Amino acid sequence: MQSPHANAGARVLVLRARFFLSAGKPASGAISMRLTKPFAVFALAALVAVYATAIAADEQPETNAATKVVSVEGITEYQLDNGFKFLLFPDQSKQQITVNITYLVGSRHEGYGETGMAHLLEHLVFKGTPNHPDIPAELTERGASPNGTTWFDRTNYFETFPATEDNLEWALDLEADRMINSFIAKEDLESEMTVVRNEWERGENSPGGVLQKRVMSTAFQWHNYGNSTIGARADIENVPIGRLQAFYRKYYQPDNAILVIAGKFDPERAIELVEEKFGPIPRPERTGANQLFPTYTAEPAQDGERSVTLRRVGDVQLAMAAYHVPAGSHEDFAALDVMAYVLSTQPAGRLYKNVVEPGLAAGSSAYALQLRDPGVLLANVQVRKEDDLTTATDAMLDTLHGLVDEPPTEEEVERAKANFAANFELSFNNPNNIARQISEWAAMGDWRLMFLHRDRLEKVTPEDVVAAAEKYLKPSNRTIGYYYPTDQTPPRAEIDPTPDVAALVGDYKGREAISAGEVFEPTPENIAARTTILTLSNGVEVALLPKENRGDAVTASFSFRHGTEQSLVARDTAASLAGSMLMRGTTKRSRQEITDEFIRLKVAGGVSGGALSVGGSATTVRQNLADAIRLAAELLREPSFPEEEFELLREQNLAGLESQRSDPQALASNALNRHVNAAYDKDHVFYTPTFDEQIERYKAVTVEQAKDFWASFYGAEGGTISIVGDFDPEEIVPVLEEAFGDWKAKEAYARVDRPY
Repeated sequence: MQSPHANAGARVLVLRARFFLSAGKPASGAISMRLTKPFAVFALAALVAVYATAIAADEQPETNAATKVVSVEGITEYQLDNGFKFLLFPDQSKQQITVNITYLVGSRHEGYGETGMAHLLEHLVFKGTPNHPDIPAELTERGASPNGTTWFDRTNYFETFPATEDNLEWALDLEADRMINSFIAKEDLESEMTVVRNEWERGENSPGGVLQKRVMSTAFQWHNYGNSTIGARADIENVPIGRLQAFYRKYYQPDNAILVIAGKFDPERAIELVEEKFGPIPRPERTGANQLFPTYTAEPAQDGERSVTLRRVGDVQLAMAAYHVPAGSHEDFAALDVMAYVLSTQPAGRLYKNVVEPGLAAGSSAYALQLRDPGVLLANVQVRKEDDLTTATDAMLDTLHGLVDEPPTEEEVERAKANFAANFELSFNNPNNIARQISEWAAMGDWRLMFLHRDRLEKVTPEDVVAAAEKYLKPSNRTIGYYYPTDQTPPRAEIDPTPDVAALVGDYKGREAISAGEVFEPTPENIAARTTILTLSNGVEVALLPKENRGDAVTASFSFRHGTEQSLVARDTAASLAGSMLMRGTTKRSRQEITDEFIRLKVAGGVSGGALSVGGSATTVRQNLADAIRLAAELLREPSFPEEEFELLREQNLAGLESQRSDPQALASNALNRHVNAAYDKDHVFYTPTFDEQIERYKAVTVEQAKDFWASFYGAEGGTISIVGDFDPEEIVPVLEEAFGDWKAKEAYARVDRPY
């Protein structure tokens, strides 16, 4: 940046030269000095040269100018001279901007006595700077939707706000200012301690969350992934403010951060603003205690099964198994992601089929933690209090290890890959989501890993999944919720080191960027001018707003209200289950076939219902909208109510209710709702039952009652449908008429009003 004092300094030199050369008699007591003409000319020439040099330097390019680093599929990375990296992802079809700054510091970087420090900083950075003393008020004034999150490898802050240049400049000024000027004051730490302590205590009241913390701390004996991000209570409550300030000064610096701007903005202006706001921040001297050393602690190969047993207040039994796996950037991780999907998806997943469907457990899941350093694959089962936990756990482990003897089929693997591909495509149509996803990939080493991982997923085969299972799902590599002894040392699983990410992505070019869509200002006048309002044969109101979106995206939403205050008496449980059964089978498709059709059509959304209404939404692409509407109509109008799905749904609801009976947050919420709705009797649609009352109702309700509610109350009268995005109204209106135009409920509808 040009110094405002550069020319001034040169001008001072010239003025002094003029005074020196033109001075008359020296003042009394001064030493008289006479210059010969040649020397005077030489001195003037020298000083003029200094001035010319200052002017020349003044005209040099600014040292904080951004340099383009790489561009992949519409995302471009730049870097300033101070080491600050930023990514631009413009999307002119959106009316919002997301600014996301990620600091490459998380709980992995905390030292002894520092657990929870990265998370504490996340809270204190919202406490203000001299230029932004009341950040929450500013965020509210700007209509921003902000948040901050802390994880093992990073801390990020993001705000999504209406797309204006003024808002963008404000957000960048805010993030640049709190990078180095946050107060991090002792009084703020003391006032925020209650909030952080309550957050820690809420985590301790979650059986699943506590069990995962214990399993992780047992699985990792040396690496900091064994420490939870929230930290140890003693560290949180006793951290010296000076130590926290030093942690802040070390890690919250331009050479340890990456900024993402996504949404509707002018890229050239955004670059100028980043240069203006972040360019003047000096690159820190990385010497002494301020050096950023890579974390070099590596967890050795586990030399035997480990276990941890937890006995705490609660109503649901849990078992969890953890297996060490490579870093998220490792080539094996794509196969591990597919493996976790094959295990956990419902209803076709291995765990669901082998553990949940037979009634051994109420629920199950499996997922791999994708981290900067080698992490873990986790699997768990949730078991009702009166059932046998050991039997369910044995079935879970048999299913995991059975992947080698019973390899996943081509269909299972392709289903997983199709799901990942559809999710990636849909998420890439939303720059705000991509901005936050980039935080995770950047923390793993480089944001371009996001695309590399997508490419790897497309190539996974059943043989790759089996190879990963053979390599990592070994008993000696397992940590579980309770102890199982062995007679001899089992084989060890050697975990590969983290790959060289720069080598992995150095020549990566990516694919052609998808269509960006149109610029549409969502003013009331523009919306009214673009929107078409019409009515179907049965009175359903339809609002259509066609516009070109990124990736041909389009969203349809619908809501159909039903019943009266009298007809809905004592129907709430049957209504809830009727709405939940819609996605579990139709007269034409099984539950799995419905899931597969959602993936095939690239649909994000679904249908559901309750006592007062039924509805849903579907976000897809232009060419699939008609089929997505037909699928929604099939789900709403032709549910099959399979008995076995109803029983599974009932069991899952009962397990969830039983777990809430000892959850302080759930109990408080239930008590508040009961107080608000105390005027209603037990059969009224607005009555809030206790957890015990809800359990009794779910035990008593039958599939026939749920089916009868659907047959009596479901219909399209009193409904509304809206579609916004890339579609042709002339093509879609006949589809809507065919799907919903003749759908009428047996029972009349009248709005049920609340007195407040």
